[in-house]
Amino acid sequence: MMVRLQKVIAASGVASRRAAETMIRDGHVTVNGKVVRVLGTCIDPSKDHVKIDGRHVQPSEPEVFVLLHKPSGYVTTMNDPQGRPTIGDLVPKVKVRVFPVGRLDYDTEGLLLLTNNGKVAQACVHPRYHVPKTYLVKVSGVCTDEEIRNLEAGVDLDDGVTAPATVRKSGKAKVNSWLELTIHEGRKHQIKRMLEALGHRVVRIKRIRFGPIELGDLPVGASRFATDAEANALRAVVYRTAERRIVRGPVKSSDLQSSRPAGDTVPPRVRQTKVPAKRNSRGPGPKARPAPSSARPPGRVVKSKGRPQTRKG
Repeated sequence: MMVRLQKVIAASGVASRRAAETMIRDGHVTVNGKVVRVLGTCIDPSKDHVKIDGRHVQPSEPEVFVLLHKPSGYVTTMNDPQGRPTIGDLVPKVKVRVFPVGRLDYDTEGLLLLTNNGKVAQACVHPRYHVPKTYLVKVSGVCTDEEIRNLEAGVDLDDGVTAPATVRKSGKAKVNSWLELTIHEGRKHQIKRMLEALGHRVVRIKRIRFGPIELGDLPVGASRFATDAEANALRAVVYRTAERRIVRGPVKSSDLQSSRPAGDTVPPRVRQTKVPAKRNSRGPGPKARPAPSSARPPGRVVKSKGRPQTRKG
């Protein structure tokens, strides 16, 4: 894969992209022993040798994002011990190891993303990041408005209630219905189980959107590399998550307490300890000497060898 020279230098951590461009213009950079001064020169990091002032630049592994229109009847893995067809038979051969982001069931088709960027993969599949995934679902029977409201509110499954979904009717046949369903969770067979819980058998599932990426008109079984805009949109998923974490700031005990059940007055993660009562010379409890009261009758203070005494006037 051909990459711009300044991008290779910046990815290696030697300098920023702008500083790398300055190095190239000033003649400090050589490629395969020849000085390169032209900005925008593209090289193959796996073959070409880059040096800055005679020091070799070790390029980092380039990021790769592959979009695949997975057909039904393929396993979402690069190798299958059972010999079944895998997505590894469909993706282009690249020089870096890529892996699928999430999974699509054996009989599910649609958009599948492959990458070597672990942070992007984690952000796309973890439910706390709320990355939406949209599916076209063909079900047996006609879904009523009440059933759609149930899907949107959450369906009670054996592993808990699902998160709210976005559902709209996409089409209708004599005995089947088409739904466009958007979720951000990734439970096993989630869509099938949600609809079966409402009494509808799933006939076909096709994922048409994954976060900021759309399937578009990519043919079944075909794949392509993501564009720069698509790759940047995927990286932005990670950046938005980091910014959201910074905006939240430190957790306050009042926020924690409001998230507890009404009968529990102890905020989570906050340890409560009893403060021991203060002691005085006569011991704790009700036998403690009472504090001086201003209600005592006034008198004249007389000095003595011991402590001051009060003589009634």
